[in-house]
Amino acid sequence: MDTIDLRLKGDDAAAEAGMAGTGVAGTGVAGTGTGVAAVAGMAGATELTGAAANARAALAAGDELRMETVGLSVRYGTGNYGIRDVSMAIADKRVTALIGPSGCGKSTFLRSLNRMHDLAPDITVTGQAFLDGEDLYAPGMDAVLVRRRVGMVFQKPTPFPTKSIYENVCAGLRLVGVNKKSTLDEAVERSLRGAALWDEVKDRLKTPGGSLSGGQQQRLCIARALAVEPEVLLMDEPTSSLDPNATIRIEQLIHELKEQVTIVIVTHNMHQAARVSDYTAFFYVGELVELSATKEMFLKPREKKTEEYLTGFFS
Repeated sequence: MDTIDLRLKGDDAAAEAGMAGTGVAGTGVAGTGTGVAAVAGMAGATELTGAAANARAALAAGDELRMETVGLSVRYGTGNYGIRDVSMAIADKRVTALIGPSGCGKSTFLRSLNRMHDLAPDITVTGQAFLDGEDLYAPGMDAVLVRRRVGMVFQKPTPFPTKSIYENVCAGLRLVGVNKKSTLDEAVERSLRGAALWDEVKDRLKTPGGSLSGGQQQRLCIARALAVEPEVLLMDEPTSSLDPNATIRIEQLIHELKEQVTIVIVTHNMHQAARVSDYTAFFYVGELVELSATKEMFLKPREKKTEEYLTGFFS
């Protein structure tokens, strides 16, 4: 049934579970996936110059580098670029918001951070993306491992509708061979608590995930992503389809989650970016125009194009 459910629901739900591209046969990967990073250390994240060095300079003193891209470009077929030559630093255990007009490359950039574009044969990615100094696009790098270390939550809630709440949360663990009940029980409770959903569903874990409200479904998807213990959590407009009360709860959750995981969020709502993020990156026509501390950008942007966007000259 797992394979059937995945195909019915599509790639987004599988990707959130940290298992896109795995099939049912496991990958031989267990735990959090940090072992490779521990061996690699920060080898790929030293002695950078030019745009990459400038991107790091945007981080505040005391903030540690967790991810960074160097000259990252995404091209669709033989035509247009979704993003071009993006060099950007992402601070550890901080929230980085990606803003800009529709079609500017925000979601394209986000999906490049965990190799989601690999699932589309007509997309070409060039450049580098580092996690703890390790190039995620290096030859031989396991894309499935990358997606476990860098989780994804999509715009609309994508629970497996016929699976129980319990099975939704542990889906990714089961597909990499984790089936011990005590381990799954612990992971389900830990993840639901992490997503601030445990108290609301602990007495009905066997009910279908599709029976929850929209806001609860989105938190269930966050719990599912947390179950495989990612180091970075990507969120693509996670509140755009939710009502104001559910949006407030998700934003509160983002503040809580950044104590344990690095978060990158795409949002069209500049007020939301101001509320939830520590850093903001402004994209325009596929290029990174500016990256700075959120308060600094909103009060005194460095680039004229950023100021025009923030003041409503264009949208």
